[in-house]
Amino acid sequence: MADKKITSKSCEAFVNRELNWLQFARRVLELAEDAEVPLLERVKFIGIVGMLHDEFFMKRMSGLKRQIKKGVEKLSIDGLTPQEEFDGCRREILEQKEILARVIGEEVRPGLAQAGIPILDWTQLNDDQKRAMRQYFEDSVMPILTPLAVDAEHPFPFIAGLGLNLAITLKARKKERFVSLKIPSNRDRWVGLPDGAGYVPLEQVVAANLDGFFPDASSVRVSLFRVTRGAEGESGQDGTFEENDGLPTPGSIIAQVTDELKARKFAGEVRLEVASNMPESLRGWLAEQLRVGADDVYVIDDLPVPADLGAFRPPGHPDLYDPELPVVPHPRLTGLPASDTAAIFREIRRGDILLHHPYQAFETSVLRFLESAAMDDQVLAIKLTIYRTSSDSPIVLALAEAARRGKEVAVLVEITARFDEAPNIAWGRYLENEGVHVAYGVEKLKTHVKAALVVREEAGKVRRYVHVGTGNYHAGTARHYTDVGLLSCDPELAADVAAVFNELTSATPIQGTHKLLVAPYSMRERFHALIRREAEHAAAGKVSGIRAKMNQLQDPMIIRELYQASEAGVPIELNVRGLCSLRPGVAGLSENIRVFSTIGRFLEHARIYRFENDGAPEFFIGSADWMKRNLDSRMETSAPIEDPKLKKELDEILAIYAADNYSAWDMGCDGTYTRRRPAKGKVARGAQQVFIDRASK
Repeated sequence: MADKKITSKSCEAFVNRELNWLQFARRVLELAEDAEVPLLERVKFIGIVGMLHDEFFMKRMSGLKRQIKKGVEKLSIDGLTPQEEFDGCRREILEQKEILARVIGEEVRPGLAQAGIPILDWTQLNDDQKRAMRQYFEDSVMPILTPLAVDAEHPFPFIAGLGLNLAITLKARKKERFVSLKIPSNRDRWVGLPDGAGYVPLEQVVAANLDGFFPDASSVRVSLFRVTRGAEGESGQDGTFEENDGLPTPGSIIAQVTDELKARKFAGEVRLEVASNMPESLRGWLAEQLRVGADDVYVIDDLPVPADLGAFRPPGHPDLYDPELPVVPHPRLTGLPASDTAAIFREIRRGDILLHHPYQAFETSVLRFLESAAMDDQVLAIKLTIYRTSSDSPIVLALAEAARRGKEVAVLVEITARFDEAPNIAWGRYLENEGVHVAYGVEKLKTHVKAALVVREEAGKVRRYVHVGTGNYHAGTARHYTDVGLLSCDPELAADVAAVFNELTSATPIQGTHKLLVAPYSMRERFHALIRREAEHAAAGKVSGIRAKMNQLQDPMIIRELYQASEAGVPIELNVRGLCSLRPGVAGLSENIRVFSTIGRFLEHARIYRFENDGAPEFFIGSADWMKRNLDSRMETSAPIEDPKLKKELDEILAIYAADNYSAWDMGCDGTYTRRRPAKGKVARGAQQVFIDRASK
């Protein structure tokens, strides 16, 4: 790169999206490797890496495979063909799999054994333990198993995605047969031994007791395999409705998404994982039956399905986990009487409240806000967006209770939220049955808005209260994701949020907003203008700067604006958790841009944007990353933070992230990341731990 002048129009100015996304998985993998991390937290990170790999194959590798199959030769923005991207991703995944296998086999399993909670192989069990496992198999597993033979009368069976299967070759009456047997997902993946001596993988329990199915077999050979299917089916990929005299068919989006879920179940295979002990001939035959090529086959090492290790959470052993996070209320919400439903509204009238989760409890802030609204006699209406929520959501129950009490309740349930479509459809129907007005999305746009609106009658007048956040209304993930949110009764902001809800429920486009940035309307243009203003200030010798925190950075137009601001002399600091297509630190292009990524026990999820504005900084928080999809193809909102005290809080949050010397990775101009370590004699200062300590005090 040093020999060629790189401009914002050069393909070398961009980092490959897919390969950089895999760098995020590699950073998580580093935490699984880290001996300073508690053992069962390392197990959790292994599970996360496994889930990231599964998702990557379903979403990204499947997309590349479709392009390759169609003969697409269009280059990515960084100059690679789909085949080159696929090959590069495969190499990176194979490297990560090698590291995973080493960590599991050489560090984690020995560590679990030393802690008294080993994951044992069948061959390590004594006779009493084997008898106990056989009894468990016969009582609780064997009745639900379905062996599927392949022969002249039985075609090769359908193999569900992400399920673990046994490939069984057996010889009976001098005839060799192949049988596929799915390991049931509704049984514990890690079977506890009755004497508390450890756990055994379920597939080994099944494989060791197959004689109950094949009593006349003279030989039985068993190996594992697993299939991954693409996340996209063949129907509805363009997100459009079928036409009916120029109007969408009522409720057609539900039928469309339901059809998509069915199509996804049978989507094409994009990965075949096979056990290392599987004979080459059988491996090739399976690949042929599943219509996958040689570069789609991956060998399973040691414990198969690392994603399943995320569910290995043996009780007890608190020393092997991170210390439990204390439930700490926001300082201004501490001590509010539980029976006083009006208390939180009085507090919001005193001034805007900035929330920082999980360090300030979701239960005593956002959930309290919505539950109070449901029960308060002066509340007339509640409106909310649901993108993802928990299976036993207290928020959904509060909305249903509000409707039963005669309040007007309207909810936008985004049923195209990837992998949450089915539960969201179910929640929508439940709320409809309770009398809630439910909308299921906006035509051709995914709704990613994180906002709530409460309308309350006070002294004969109506006042609106709002919550605008960066995270989902999900009480479960709120304890594991870091997010920020704003509680406010600012009239102009509330009017903007109300206008957004009117579009979500009536499909009437917003004509304009006072304060709220809304995608796909005003948000992109406003962010472009804010970045350009910083460049103009720098050129004029005024104070300038951009500090931002987000999950992903990929939008080419935003990246080019940042490059131009850097060239004008604007100092730019970007905390990007996941993929980042911007290349920092390139002379003459991005030498004033610094990119780092924070990874820790909580998933970083907050989006914060700060623009220096010649000493009068402007802040925004909201649902949108700087991704093309967020700015152009989704309904998104970002709210300004105007209270000087709250601006100071956000400045402190951003400064703590920047000062992290333990759980931050700096991105180099070549797209690789280097983890920060405290200098000799310095104390480790991980941002998330700093926030925990601050909240506890």
